Amino acid sequence: MASAAEQMAANLSWSAFGKAKELQARIFFTLGLLIVYRVGTFIPVPGIDPVALAAFVEDLQGGVGGILDMFTGGALSRMGIFALGIMPYISASIIVQLLTAMVPSLAQLKKEGEAGRKKINQYTRYGTVALAAAQAYGMSRGMEAGDLVLNPGFLSFQLPALITLVGGTMFLMWLGEQITARGIGNGISLIIFVGIIAELPAALAQFLASGRSGALPPAVIVGVIVMVVAVIAFIVYMERALRKVHIQYPRRQVGLKVYGGESSHLPIKLNPAGVIPPIFASALLLLPTTVSTFSGTQTSPFMNVLLSYFGPGQPLYLLFFVAMIVFFSYFYTANVSFKTDDVADNLKRQNGFVPGIRPGKKTEEYLDYVVSRLLVLGSVYLAAVCLLPEILRAQLAIPFYFGGTSLLIVVSVTMDTINQVQSHLLAHQYESVIEKSRLRGRSRGKAAPRGIRGRR
Repeated sequence: MASAAEQMAANLSWSAFGKAKELQARIFFTLGLLIVYRVGTFIPVPGIDPVALAAFVEDLQGGVGGILDMFTGGALSRMGIFALGIMPYISASIIVQLLTAMVPSLAQLKKEGEAGRKKINQYTRYGTVALAAAQAYGMSRGMEAGDLVLNPGFLSFQLPALITLVGGTMFLMWLGEQITARGIGNGISLIIFVGIIAELPAALAQFLASGRSGALPPAVIVGVIVMVVAVIAFIVYMERALRKVHIQYPRRQVGLKVYGGESSHLPIKLNPAGVIPPIFASALLLLPTTVSTFSGTQTSPFMNVLLSYFGPGQPLYLLFFVAMIVFFSYFYTANVSFKTDDVADNLKRQNGFVPGIRPGKKTEEYLDYVVSRLLVLGSVYLAAVCLLPEILRAQLAIPFYFGGTSLLIVVSVTMDTINQVQSHLLAHQYESVIEKSRLRGRSRGKAAPRGIRGRR
């Protein structure tokens, strides 16, 4: 039998959306900031030679450069002010979270609540500035070596380019935080999502044009479309999969009445980390190769070997990609998305318990056992979705936008955003129901004295 919340969710309609003014304001705020982001991808870095850049972009679409361009929403191929994208911030977040798990002082800082969280966020911002500055300086030197600059020199190009690129990354980080706090959805994920969606029509047109020209046979075109539909359906199914842990609340007697005794369930997703593990894994793969993408023939022998072994479709690339996805699935779940110690403490404070399991430490151990078993399937699912299309795409020269990582990001972020919209609509309906009950209570309270006076 459906619960009251499920029944209310089934009754959501456009009329309910029209009455939720706060939700509308959040959506318009999010759309406005995402439009600002898209406009910024078309503003070029000063001092770039457009003719040389256009010739360079033709070779950029293959290999690691194409993946970089996908994650920056096309800003890299246009050398926009957001050419570094949000990846330095994601890389800094990875580093800070790893250090938090290993350094006792940072671990203690994390337990200090809101003040500790703000301090860790401050360290993450410092790390973002350092990583973005290193990548921007290396990129500017690489562009000079690749003859993509009108006036080479430290003061004439390198310093302005460094300030512009670092400022663009920090502005993107600020946009993501504002969307998360005052808009709808996760800001960082939405920025990556919009970048992929915005470039998808051009990639689709290029893909169909290759079919018309005979570069790809019709069977491959149909097979890719079927693969994309199948992957999307599989992602939706797996993202909605839950493991429900039974929770029991004890009965208590007050006078002659008995309260409590209800039973509920604790839903645990098959993939609690969501789309974060593939994004983190991609960020680590792209971090050492961002600079080398623009260095042209000046790439060092070490970078040449690195790119040859860690290029898309290469065995080491795929192996490292899978290993990082599995690692971050466990790491992010244990430290961010589903912390079993916090869940066990909350259940203990609410007098809830798992039948047959003692509250407290035993409940935490039981939840660790359940989550670790779920993550075996969850991490394999993520690795399969990201790996199999990557192999097919590398073999058939399909655009990066049809790869598993891009599809996973698009579908997962869409589902998460829709769930948040539904949550806001449910909250608005609850508020309206509570407000109506208060008004009825006041009207009855005012009518009662009249009846009493009448009987007298």
